Amino acid sequence: MKIPFVEPAICFSVFAMTLTAPLTTQYVYRRVWEETGNYSIAPDSNVSECAKNKSSPIFTFQEEVQKKVSLFNLQMDISGLIPGLVSTFMLLSHSDHGGRKFPLILSSVGALANSAWLCLLSYFAFPIQLLIASTFLVALCGNYTTLLGASFAYIVDQCKEKKQRTIRIAIIDFLLGIVTGLTGLSSGYFIRELGFVWSFLIATMALTVNLIYILFFLEDSMKEPSSQNVSVSWTEGFKNLFYRTYVLFKNNSGEQRSLLCLLLFTMITYFFVTAGISPIFILYELDSPLCWDEVLIGYGSALGSVSFFSSFLGIWLFSYCMEDIHMAFIGIFTTMVGMAMTAFARTTLMMFLVRLPFLFTVVPFSVLRSMISKVVRSTEQGTMFACLAFLETLGGITAVSTFNGIYSATVAWYKGFVFLLSAVLLLIPAISLCAVKCISRNAGSYVLLIQEESSEDTSDR
Repeated sequence: MKIPFVEPAICFSVFAMTLTAPLTTQYVYRRVWEETGNYSIAPDSNVSECAKNKSSPIFTFQEEVQKKVSLFNLQMDISGLIPGLVSTFMLLSHSDHGGRKFPLILSSVGALANSAWLCLLSYFAFPIQLLIASTFLVALCGNYTTLLGASFAYIVDQCKEKKQRTIRIAIIDFLLGIVTGLTGLSSGYFIRELGFVWSFLIATMALTVNLIYILFFLEDSMKEPSSQNVSVSWTEGFKNLFYRTYVLFKNNSGEQRSLLCLLLFTMITYFFVTAGISPIFILYELDSPLCWDEVLIGYGSALGSVSFFSSFLGIWLFSYCMEDIHMAFIGIFTTMVGMAMTAFARTTLMMFLVRLPFLFTVVPFSVLRSMISKVVRSTEQGTMFACLAFLETLGGITAVSTFNGIYSATVAWYKGFVFLLSAVLLLIPAISLCAVKCISRNAGSYVLLIQEESSEDTSDR
């Protein structure tokens, strides 16, 4: 019996990713700490052995560790950039004709291989430089963005009504929040009670269950995948992928093309800031004056994940009294306030309180995805999400690399500078969204025509 719900696959994948990401950062931090100097870390001690006194000899040492970890993360992200871009674009664009399950399967295989490798790396204490090579190889199978892009395309295949699509995407973000919140809350205890090896093993088991579900239980949203390209060569098939992207923009009118480009630009610039600053939070919390341990980091991650739940409630309530674009404005401006407050957080209480302005951080993602999906036809959803995932992969890795580099260069003189910079950069998507509002007034009738044609295509199918 086949199940027409992709949500379980998303939940298993997000659980593994949310558990693996902080584990990897803290494992690398511990290894760099031990390999940089003579300061050892006891198995049951604070992961950073953080010193708050600037006159302490360990204080200068921990600043050096912060820089090295940031630069190592930069190298690891860059190694997966090119293969991740190519595989994500090809897999999602091809899914318009070959079905949504293949990119889901391949990206899940890559995630499973990466998690299993982290188990071996931590158990045998292999050189952490091997993580750079493994990141490159795993990215060839796609990445987390590939899985999410295929999942959203899967949902759009099933939802034809305008409001239903926005709510369904918001529900996915809500589930992401529940899973990431609970996982983040427990991640510190995983490290403290089980250690890195067993924690990575739990993530591997979750990804194994996820792959089994996708392979044997998940129904493909496209009942009859097209077979028109079966006899086509790899070269021609690769050209067709780019041609469909070209057609996606060519077939639209001038105003509609501008609207689509602006929506994509708004989405990616907002994603660039939020994705780039996300891993910096852990380094910022590990360092003085906060000096958080793994349990407090878990609490912080869990509080941050509340934004998925609050964003879902916000979309559900605001959808009755305001347009999508106004909800996106609320999310961008509240996130901007949160970034500025984080730059001045010097106590544990303050660091917890700065999570409050981030309550609607996820709203722009859900709303903008829905707005973008309404601009293109149903037969172009995979190509559109391929473009979006391509840009998210490029923007995400570039953002993480950029923000890690900035943090490494500024941590010695002002740790909060990178957060102030993020608040300023969020003005870019806000201004872009104003342009979207102006253009959408003239392009609104065309969007309705697109939706009517999509409905006719669906009924004919």
